[in-house]
Amino acid sequence: QVQLVESGGGLVQPGGSLRLSCAASGSILSVNVMNWYRQAPGKQRELVAGITSGGSTNYAGSVKGRFTISRDNAKSTVYLQMNSLKPEDTAVYYCNAEGIFYRGGYLSLYWGQGTQVTVSS
Repeated sequence: QVQLVESGGGLVQPGGSLRLSCAASGSILSVNVMNWYRQAPGKQRELVAGITSGGSTNYAGSVKGRFTISRDNAKSTVYLQMNSLKPEDTAVYYCNAEGIFYRGGYLSLYWGQGTQVTVSS
């Protein structure tokens, strides 16, 4: 059974930092792309950042220069370092994985359950 488990969310003051983690488990052999999305109340889910297995990254314009995505392929884990946080970064952050090969087969797309990030003074 494949799982994606996010951690690291919480309450932080404007200008502060948080580091999110998302670990894939379930006899994972490889994951092609891992992404972070976010969804604020009343808004659509949006892509924040993505990273391929080779390390190529892309970012939403609103977070470029403040957020950094990275991954540890050996641990099937993706990270999101968030600096200079703003109130508008408040949202539920979700990770997803595209192209998962695991001992039981293949999944084209899988989502985590989400972690809340609140930026407020």
